[in-house]
Amino acid sequence: MMGPGFRSLMWYLLFGTRGGPNRLRLLEELLRSPANAHQLAESLGLDYRTVRHHLRLLERHGAVTRPVGDAYATPYEIAASTSAYLETLPAPPGEIPKGRASPRASARHAPVRSGAYR
Repeated sequence: MMGPGFRSLMWYLLFGTRGGPNRLRLLEELLRSPANAHQLAESLGLDYRTVRHHLRLLERHGAVTRPVGDAYATPYEIAASTSAYLETLPAPPGEIPKGRASPRASARHAPVRSGAYR
């Protein structure tokens, strides 16, 4: 069972930090099948070191595991509690429900049109 502490931690890791969107993408990919850091970097188009950083953070907090050990290229799997947490989200992971604004949407994150700083 998921306690409120775990839910708060997962919210912070996925929605309360700048790296949250990439962590969410990693978890979505691991929901499909176990994969190592190189495979995840390739499939998501992310830098390998970025993927390793996020995986270490997720592993340290129990969101992912490496059941075969920590040898080079061993696959990561999503923890059962993390999978259960993702199922409680109101929309599929990575999607914003229609009619709701992104929690990070604001004028400072709006794209800048070319020539705006002439």
